[in-house]
Amino acid sequence: MNSLYNSWRSFQDNFLQYLSAILLVGLTLLALLEVVRRYVFGVSFEWQQDLVTFGILSGIFLFFGITQARKAHLRVSALLLLLRDKCGRPGRLIASFAEIFGQLLAVWICTYMVWTSIDHLFYLIKEGRKTESLYFSMWPFFLTFLISIGFLGISFMFQLWNEVRLLIGLPGITVMQEEEEDSGPIL
Repeated sequence: MNSLYNSWRSFQDNFLQYLSAILLVGLTLLALLEVVRRYVFGVSFEWQQDLVTFGILSGIFLFFGITQARKAHLRVSALLLLLRDKCGRPGRLIASFAEIFGQLLAVWICTYMVWTSIDHLFYLIKEGRKTESLYFSMWPFFLTFLISIGFLGISFMFQLWNEVRLLIGLPGITVMQEEEEDSGPIL
């Protein structure tokens, strides 16, 4: 599992984050260019707003799984930290079970969202649904969203695997443990 997790993180760190960054930076620059074109030259592309809106959203969506893997997302963990640090072994067990329950729920939600939305993806393709400007099909953006939710679920699954192994006294995923030791608790 360590090598699988390392491959997953390598994919995220060496490809996905750069794709996301290119989308965010490139489309932000396009938005700035359009501001200049519109207010200085009085002309604008009809399709620009749709591309910027859906492209930036796609870049953000693609970063969901990376944020989860790095545990850099917004998370209220004060109670879990308090249980782990101040309540001894029973507190650590309760905190571990809460983490596992949260990760199971998150994996289920991600799976449910992707599974139940596939029909909608095919509907968008079949009906030829387009953005407001009618220049772009909606399905590539929706597909990016579904892939991103799938990537988020994969990150949750690795964390779930790690947490269960630690709970039953087996070694967790090495890189994940090292990252947690390096970052330490944030209050």
